[in-house]
Amino acid sequence: MPARTGAQYLEGLRSRPRELWYEGKRVEDPTEHPAFRNITRSVAALYDLQHHPELRDEMTYPSPTTGQPVGLSFLIPRTVEDLVRTRRMMKRWADYSGGFMGRSPDYLNRALVGYASAADYCAELDPRFGENIRRYYEFVRENDLCLTHTLINPQANRSVGPARQADPYLACRVVQEDAQGIVLRGARMLATLPTADEILVFPSTLLKSGEEDAPYAFAVAVPCDAPGLRFQCRESFDYGRSAFDHPLGSRFEEMDAVVLFDDVRVPWDRVFLLRDVDRCNRAFAATGAVAFMAHQVVTKNVAKTEFLLGVASLIVDTIAIEGYQHVHEKIAEIIIVLEAMRAFLVASEVEAQPNRWGVLQPAWPPLDAARNLYVRAYPRLVEILQQLGASGFMAIPTEKDLQGPMGPTIRRYYQAARAEATERIKLFRLAWDIAVSAFGSRQVLYERFFFGDPVRMAGAMFQSYDRRPYMERVREFLERAEQQSPALPEETPAVSRE
Repeated sequence: MPARTGAQYLEGLRSRPRELWYEGKRVEDPTEHPAFRNITRSVAALYDLQHHPELRDEMTYPSPTTGQPVGLSFLIPRTVEDLVRTRRMMKRWADYSGGFMGRSPDYLNRALVGYASAADYCAELDPRFGENIRRYYEFVRENDLCLTHTLINPQANRSVGPARQADPYLACRVVQEDAQGIVLRGARMLATLPTADEILVFPSTLLKSGEEDAPYAFAVAVPCDAPGLRFQCRESFDYGRSAFDHPLGSRFEEMDAVVLFDDVRVPWDRVFLLRDVDRCNRAFAATGAVAFMAHQVVTKNVAKTEFLLGVASLIVDTIAIEGYQHVHEKIAEIIIVLEAMRAFLVASEVEAQPNRWGVLQPAWPPLDAARNLYVRAYPRLVEILQQLGASGFMAIPTEKDLQGPMGPTIRRYYQAARAEATERIKLFRLAWDIAVSAFGSRQVLYERFFFGDPVRMAGAMFQSYDRRPYMERVREFLERAEQQSPALPEETPAVSRE
């Protein structure tokens, strides 16, 4: 199957029922269930963009295997132009949601690009594993599958590792190996978009070296309808309201779930890493997967910041607050973040270098800087929206209010300097959905911890960034200054005051 349509994605969900648990009940058909139907339609719309007559060449490329069009987010880059083409395709998808779909399919497609192009990394552990990841990448590409993933262990006792929890099967672990494959039991956090086709159970980077953590170290892929695999979903932030009332939450609520493995069997051809703690901890960086994923994330962040700038600027214009200096400063803050994200993205492409696997990898330092900056910047961008909208977010009428007996009165009293009441209300409901609603609050939490604990991320940057050339430059500067300065008088002993 070449690049698939939205209808094919939806039919795949209907034909392969999985165990989605929501509010104490199993979801029979996510394409019709109120908590899932709107996000499945939004994902379907992304797939349909691949077939838009004016976008097909921008969204797809010929498969190296069949020559049929496949999604461009599967392209293994060999040139800077390949990276630019992929970024433009990913930006098209991100713009569809204003950057509010953090788990569009291209995110994990790029992870697979990293792992598959570095298949030898897996093969160094077991030759089968390298061939497995290559074949799996081709399988996902040729069938245009939608993936989710899970990385971290449950938050039970964070002071000890998974092997020393009160229940050794709390965190997902290998409980059996045989001729057919391995068996997994336990739980993992946190699968966003559980309405995917398959789940990547990739290694956490938090395992401690040692034999006791070896059963928790693995990288596998499992169909979401695999026997024994269950998704316990949180409450939905799509409350079934109209796109007028909840313009984002009603369309782009991706859902998050804890993944439960009740003796899930994984065949050997779906195993990519196993029982090597150190190799699992290093996998994302060593394969380049994290750089390819970050390239997609920063592209998404550009789209999201552009969207926030547009919303904030419309508020300024609608209620005529452009004359205030503090407003200028706030809008400038958004612009600075936007231009920084764009610059980081372009720098990662221009400075891209072939990695040890012969694939052109986006430069990591600018992407690492971008991801560390955005976890701090995004909450501030939302705060700016709150400050601009102020009390205007406190009592916004709904679509039904406008349609009811109070409609004429609302249209009179909710008018704005440069917009009639309905347009003002629509704009403020959109800004409220970003800055105040449950959907918006989840987005802030999501961006804060997108790549993990921000303190650990900063610590990783401190450890990995090569600062030695700059230290040496300062030493040389001080030496030159000493050579060019007149000789200093010899120091005399300090005079005692006693």
